[in-house]
Amino acid sequence: MNLSRQLQRLALHEDINFLLTNRVPRAALTRFMGWLSRIRHPWVRGASMAVWRTFTDLDLSEARKTSFDSLHDCFVRELKPGLRPIDPRPDVLTSPCDAIVGACGRIGEDAGAQVFQAKGFPYPLADLLGNDERAKSMIDTLRGGSYVTLRLTSSMYHRFHAPAALSLEHVTYHSGDTWNVNPIALKRIERLFCKNERAALHARLADGTPLLLVPVAAILVASMRLRAVDVALNARYRGPHELPCAARYEKGDEMGWFEHGSTILVFAPPGFALHEGVDTGHRVRVGEALLRREPA
Repeated sequence: MNLSRQLQRLALHEDINFLLTNRVPRAALTRFMGWLSRIRHPWVRGASMAVWRTFTDLDLSEARKTSFDSLHDCFVRELKPGLRPIDPRPDVLTSPCDAIVGACGRIGEDAGAQVFQAKGFPYPLADLLGNDERAKSMIDTLRGGSYVTLRLTSSMYHRFHAPAALSLEHVTYHSGDTWNVNPIALKRIERLFCKNERAALHARLADGTPLLLVPVAAILVASMRLRAVDVALNARYRGPHELPCAARYEKGDEMGWFEHGSTILVFAPPGFALHEGVDTGHRVRVGEALLRREPA
């Protein structure tokens, strides 16, 4: 077995992975990584990408370009046109990103509208979204609906797209920590998504149905960009945290990107269910069916 495979296996050991990715100065390491990844020098870029390849199965064959100015340039790479066909069915919400499905299912009808980050680790939507009137209204709308947790690994395509034709009406940015969001951490840290940097994207489908997307940042990636908001949302952002929007997207249009791998939480109101085959561990790509309208 080569050294790269040995290191990957070592990193997958739960106790070692948790210590290496969480019991470190997370904020400082994330700031350092943000600085390092943007250095436009061939030696730095080459060395950092070599380390990245050692711990991941990085595949750049789908990238629009094959030469990158920096590690960050590679992180936020675009794809060759036509590689992610979009499911055109009007009753289907598609995956906004390439990802592995984590916890998914029905949103609780209890007061907290409980969902799960992992088996045995519930969290109420109020902890994720806050207690202002907009958040309370959205929680009331979502009770009894469906949710999907989409985990992007570090080697995946990091841009995310509209799951349907929609209007983005408001963004609420929540500053927070930078815990790793991999399954190992999700089984150990309660309400992890509610602790990390995140943005609640309040959207509305063409027929007026509310939809909520919540990109969640993590260690090395406490930064996200939205096309509708012309600022980087990260630990250095000082506000405002309530950002009204009036952006319209067609199904499959790019909405933004992470500056490394992370997670997107998708919440749909009653009337939507998981599409056939969508379950924990299932791999999806941008444009593939994720949720479907239930028959009236």
